[in-house]
Amino acid sequence: MRIANQEYKKRCDDLQEKIEANQLSGVVLFDSYYILYYIGFAFIPTERPIAFLLNSGGEKALLIPRLELEHARSNALVDKIEYYVEYPYESSPMRALLTLMADLDIKPPFGADHNGYPWILGYRGPSFSDLLGYSPLSTCAWIEDQMMIKSQAEIMLIRESVKWANLAHMLLQRYTKVGLTETEVSLRASMEATLAMLDAIGPIYRAQSPFSSGASAGYRGQIGRNASIPHALASNIVFQQNDVLVSGANAPVWGYNSELERTMVLGKANDKQREMFEHMYALQEIAIQAIKSGRACADVDREVRSYYEKNNLMEYWKHHSGHAIGLRYHEAPFLDIGDLTEIRPGMVFTVEPGLYIPGLGGFRHSDTILVTEGGNERLTYYPRDLPSLTI
Repeated sequence: MRIANQEYKKRCDDLQEKIEANQLSGVVLFDSYYILYYIGFAFIPTERPIAFLLNSGGEKALLIPRLELEHARSNALVDKIEYYVEYPYESSPMRALLTLMADLDIKPPFGADHNGYPWILGYRGPSFSDLLGYSPLSTCAWIEDQMMIKSQAEIMLIRESVKWANLAHMLLQRYTKVGLTETEVSLRASMEATLAMLDAIGPIYRAQSPFSSGASAGYRGQIGRNASIPHALASNIVFQQNDVLVSGANAPVWGYNSELERTMVLGKANDKQREMFEHMYALQEIAIQAIKSGRACADVDREVRSYYEKNNLMEYWKHHSGHAIGLRYHEAPFLDIGDLTEIRPGMVFTVEPGLYIPGLGGFRHSDTILVTEGGNERLTYYPRDLPSLTI
């Protein structure tokens, strides 16, 4: 249950073709998700720069701080690993990077995802422009395009993520009761789901995530009136009768994520809650039905927005209809009228149009959808109807 080494090699080969097509000497990548995508090395980005280098001849190298040396030697699929002592230190890690680039004959013109290591967690260092008087060609669009189409192995890992997120959410719903807090319910559901997952697949499981070590489910503060804030934060809120609840569950599996979100009601829904739930359900159905290979992402969002407009709901609209998902919780492309990317088989989207009514709450389901040759497949399978989501 992991991405095979041969698939990592194929990804690097595809990137090398882009290097050659653009007549570059190589690329330098700093983004932790890009590095994981190409060489299988998962790490927590800090103020200490880490860089993956690939030259036009296909040679792969990794620059790391000393504290990551054993970690990288065990996991990174590269030909060469070089390290620097620490940051900050007497010499900049960017100087060590330039030395490694010279060893690989990477020089202008070359590509990179950033003009030097980004300012992460207090890092302050020189850019390529400062050191070389040259700004590298941005490679982000190539990489994002490559990551959009998921392989069968990636889809398998996302399906596994769906399975354990489903369990975590089932437990979340079961344990949610008036008078308890979101913290105790979320922790209990997440811990029990994770332990069950480890019992089942523990010897072959890796999260490879900087945010989670297993299955998780919670409310992120979207409880009662706070449910009208799409990206609220957990606040240890006490559940009350008739609260609208917007929940979420995920389980990173070898770095790959899924998204399951549901709108639930604690006690019998009133007429206004029921009306908004039905509108939200209809919006999501429209979006799911609109996702077809060959269409533009914008077409999906346009159909969804049409429903908002026809039903005088735009004052309750706050965000686009969804986004791609994979190694990152949010990836491109986006189901938004501003994104003209063609939908293709192998793309995986979250579908989550929502309604947010001050004083009443928020209404949003999110399902993970795989684009197929003939249409799409809903990978998440948790119940979506109001009776099943009434606590």
